[in-house]
Amino acid sequence: MSPLPVGLMEYVIGQVRAIHSIPAPTFSEQKRAEYVMGELKALGFQQAHIDQTGNALACWPGGKEKKVVVSAHLDTVHPEKAVKPLLQIEGGFRGPGVGDNTLGVAALLGLGWDLAYHRYAYPGDLWLAGNIGEEGLGNLVGMNAIVERFGGEAHTFLVLEGLGLGQVCHRGLGVARFRISAETSGGHSWVDYGKPSAIHELAGVITSITGGLVPSKPRSCLNVGVIQGGTSVNTIAAQAWCELDLRSEDQLNLEKLIKRVRRMVVSKESPGVKISMESIGSRPAGGIPSSHRLVKLALDILADLGVVSCLETGSTDANVPLSQGIPAICIGITHGGNPHTGNEFIQLEPIRQGMEQLSRLVSGVWSLKWDH
Repeated sequence: MSPLPVGLMEYVIGQVRAIHSIPAPTFSEQKRAEYVMGELKALGFQQAHIDQTGNALACWPGGKEKKVVVSAHLDTVHPEKAVKPLLQIEGGFRGPGVGDNTLGVAALLGLGWDLAYHRYAYPGDLWLAGNIGEEGLGNLVGMNAIVERFGGEAHTFLVLEGLGLGQVCHRGLGVARFRISAETSGGHSWVDYGKPSAIHELAGVITSITGGLVPSKPRSCLNVGVIQGGTSVNTIAAQAWCELDLRSEDQLNLEKLIKRVRRMVVSKESPGVKISMESIGSRPAGGIPSSHRLVKLALDILADLGVVSCLETGSTDANVPLSQGIPAICIGITHGGNPHTGNEFIQLEPIRQGMEQLSRLVSGVWSLKWDH
């Protein structure tokens, strides 16, 4: 294992600046994907291309062992108009999306730069992927396509997030998202007083489903994150809808929770009131045990680097391979905070440890043997 090249930090930080300047809200990642593909091609990667889904992919050829895939999602939760120049702060950068996931993508390219510098020869092909659709209602569409493509040919998936250095996410939360809609005839607030209001009815549904349906074990949660409806302050609303997010550590428990919510929604229908529940997204649960050799390798590397580590369960691109029995973990590259806000920030110095972690993981993962 060779030391990190002297110029690697400068390269990664430069990539953070460049990538951050390219807006990439979910479903609008094309320009960022083209940039990543171009950079990988310039580094000497083979088969650099954008697939039919919109993922940027490239291969570092190796031996005949199974492939290892390292990925970082291209999209952010921020709309294009929210993109602003990075603000230099003491010891780091601040800007919407800089940690989630501008730095993750920069680290992916940094790994490519390290490979081109050292000309590593691995036992199998190493694929780097900048994938789309991780955030919001992207429903992991990019990672689904990548896992479908490589399937049983993949040895391991390593998923990169800019934030969370020291975290080893080895379990994927099951997630199910729904739009619940209420419809009535509506009317005038004075003339038609007494007729059902879609907003009032939907409020009743929300109150019911947030009133104790969620079990404490296995850990689960429920959240209504968006609500809209109505026409004006003096109109009985004819339509209203909300978006519901359900999560659980266990897929079977998640399915039971979905059934409970459906029963509650159906029970709220009445003459003149139509209530519907439409699926708008899902992420499968899955995981590998804390004793798994991949997890142990990641923890050992962090310990050797002097980084405090912890095991995590989360909703990341790793959900997809984990749900199909393919070993995968999601790791962070640096410390920071305020994700998904305009005040998101990253620290620059810990990136060195994050990149060292990544380089060692890639070099060591082929020595781990398992059947899947």
